[in-house]
Amino acid sequence: MLGLLSVYSASFAVGYFEYGNAHYFIFRQLVFAGVGLLLMLGLMWVDYRRLRRPSVFFILLALVLLGAVLLPGVGVVRNGAARWLSVGPVEVQPSELAKLAVILYISAWLASRGPQVKQMSLGFLPFVLMVGLVGGLVVVEPDMGTAVIIVLVATTLFFMAGAPISHLAILLVVGSFLSYLLVLTHDYRLARITAYVSAENDPQGTGFHVLQLLNALGSGGLLGLGWGASRQKFFYIPGAHTDGVFAILGEELGFVGAVAVMLLFVVLLARGLRIAALARDRFGRLLAVGITSWIGYQALINIGGMTGVIPLTGVPLPLFSYGGSALVSNMIGLGLLLSVSRYIVPRPEAATSTSAGPWGPAVSRRRLPS
Repeated sequence: MLGLLSVYSASFAVGYFEYGNAHYFIFRQLVFAGVGLLLMLGLMWVDYRRLRRPSVFFILLALVLLGAVLLPGVGVVRNGAARWLSVGPVEVQPSELAKLAVILYISAWLASRGPQVKQMSLGFLPFVLMVGLVGGLVVVEPDMGTAVIIVLVATTLFFMAGAPISHLAILLVVGSFLSYLLVLTHDYRLARITAYVSAENDPQGTGFHVLQLLNALGSGGLLGLGWGASRQKFFYIPGAHTDGVFAILGEELGFVGAVAVMLLFVVLLARGLRIAALARDRFGRLLAVGITSWIGYQALINIGGMTGVIPLTGVPLPLFSYGGSALVSNMIGLGLLLSVSRYIVPRPEAATSTSAGPWGPAVSRRRLPS
């Protein structure tokens, strides 16, 4: 609900001036939220272990869709980026769905590897090939921010599964080198780094976006200007209703509201990690860690960019930013997390009690072979 209110407040100006309807974006987001809610509730009651085998199909479908957006005449291009596929009246962003597919497939693959994860030939190299293929297709769109999220989440799963530190060192060195090359070979990425380092040197050029974000957060003060009273959303902040929604929240709700939003994410992450710790099998643990780290990394990177802690990446704030593919995929992920929670190993003190619901200590209702 807070996310929907945030989208409405941040989007009504652009909706009115560009589409002649101040409610344009919130109506669409309500539809996406409804679809996402139905999928979340449906998946919550599906045993997550039934998705282990179909995960191969999901990753193959993701690769096909990621390849399709790069085909001339197939992918929808905006501002030089081919990130969307037109499906009837809506546009789907395959890279958002690819995050889920990667989490499902990598979790299933690592769960089946066992100690082979520690080996170079059976663990490290296949992992790099799989993640590199998905990440590479996303980078070509180009969407480096999403590629970074995918690599971070997959790497977290890899080392949660028992990969050695030496493999982490290799990934860090190679990843840093590739990131350096990708920044140097694209002017807009270099401009983001320049804006991060010295935005005040070019306030009307490369530094404009960063400075307007900071102006929004700063003008909010302690308690904010009031809901809907943001000034920066009137075309001062590009994408105020998408990846810039946290800055609008900070302007309208102030420091207290911004901290409250961050605490909501902390609570969600804590619950997700608790579910992972109590999951009844290896696949469930990895799946819960993957979904939790995905939301956590993405929130951290988005908020870090909005506050000037790190360069801007363009990734949306989970559950808050406008965007159908992002919102639906987030809610599907939460549905899977709730599914894992329904089959957690009960704590000794709860072993003889009834279930406390998806977010509390649960006694498994059904059993499938692990």
